[in-house]
Amino acid sequence: MKTLKDVISLKFKTSESEGVIFHGEGQQGDYITLELKKAKLVLNLNLGSNQLGSIFGHTSVTTGSLLDDHHWHSIIIERHGRNINLTLDRHMQHFRTNGEFDYLDLDYEITFGGMPFSGKPSSNSRKNFKGCMESINYNGNNITDLAKRKKLEPSNVGNLSFSCVEPHTVPVFFNATSYLEVPGRPSQDLFSVSFLFRTWNPSGLLLFSNFADDLGNVEIDINEGKVSVHINVTQVKKNRIDISS
Repeated sequence: MKTLKDVISLKFKTSESEGVIFHGEGQQGDYITLELKKAKLVLNLNLGSNQLGSIFGHTSVTTGSLLDDHHWHSIIIERHGRNINLTLDRHMQHFRTNGEFDYLDLDYEITFGGMPFSGKPSSNSRKNFKGCMESINYNGNNITDLAKRKKLEPSNVGNLSFSCVEPHTVPVFFNATSYLEVPGRPSQDLFSVSFLFRTWNPSGLLLFSNFADDLGNVEIDINEGKVSVHINVTQVKKNRIDISS
């Protein structure tokens, strides 16, 4: 296809920080790739470059953060020539592409959820998307519905299921005054704890526990963006251990 205007929209949710959401390319050097990188959304677009190198069309725009939170996020890409509106969760970013060309010339298939192996170095280093997508619409075509009804020709769909599997993990949100208290195990010699966390705050207490029989305590906190572990033991000479990372 050779288009002057494009409208692409979809919703996604994932717990992965990397993955190609969709990709298309052409023999003239045109391409469009939307992907997650370090849990941010990256749109790479090229409406054409020339072999002399005087016209360089590659354009890259990054938006959003922490998009691997397994919540639904909506994307709308509206292109008219070199003018692009990229909307992520109702936050719109306007930009113009580099170069001098207005048409997007895609000769090969457009792929959603990954990109075909083309032999180029850029293709094999990119991960496929792992998660859920819905309401995929490409220039008026309801891709989700066409895929479900097997109306996409040609199509090479791998392990697709038309349902969204929920993760087994249950997140807990803490505000400035809340905390979670669980019973300890007084007869155990081993203290073991593991968890994942995410915060915008540079400092805060993550975990605190007293040892039985007044033998001391353990504390895990964030201090100016660093995680620290403090172990206080009352019955030894070197009674405090501090580890920071």
